[in-house]
Amino acid sequence: MFKKPASGVVFALDSVENKFNSLPEGGNIKKGICRAFEDLKENAFCGKNIPKKQIPKIYIQEHKIDNLWWYPLPDGWRLVYFITTHSKTELLAVILDFFTHKEYERKFNY
Repeated sequence: MFKKPASGVVFALDSVENKFNSLPEGGNIKKGICRAFEDLKENAFCGKNIPKKQIPKIYIQEHKIDNLWWYPLPDGWRLVYFITTHSKTELLAVILDFFTHKEYERKFNY
């Protein structure tokens, strides 16, 4: 497995950051996302890679991405993110969204 730390973890959209901030403090999902941030800082590639043909077109159009990853959260939730270069030597993990497994399946047409 390829391993490289992310120099930072950021939200792609204010709306996703607001959604995160509105989660209850100490709740399973918020704790899981905070754990994901720490794991991504250690290894940006710690999630599961989503094949290019399965990346929703809306993500490609809005964010000009060519890679997408998912990270498992508690209670069957999923966090999706992409990796981009922050500089020639640094990676940045960009959080696109997090949702229930059912919402994930709908978004990805499973």
